[in-house]
Amino acid sequence: MRNQKSLTNEEGEVRELTVDDLRDFRPFDALPSSLTRKLGVRGAQKAPTKERITIRLSREVLDAFRATGSGWQSRVDDALKQFVISKGRA
Repeated sequence: MRNQKSLTNEEGEVRELTVDDLRDFRPFDALPSSLTRKLGVRGAQKAPTKERITIRLSREVLDAFRATGSGWQSRVDDALKQFVISKGRA
């Protein structure tokens, strides 16, 4: 490992980083793997149950669902499922 230059100057301010500085950066895992497993960090989905599509919806519908916060796309899916079930097509 080569001699590394300090990231701060004489006044304690962070100096401008160079291309060489950036080249030396390495990924940092802040949490130990045992804690990451306990927190339930998910990997790739093994068997996707949903299909990615493009659909055009009215602004009113989108605004109403987005206003409900995070997870609004799942709520759109649930509403469409209920519609299909109510029509006896499931």
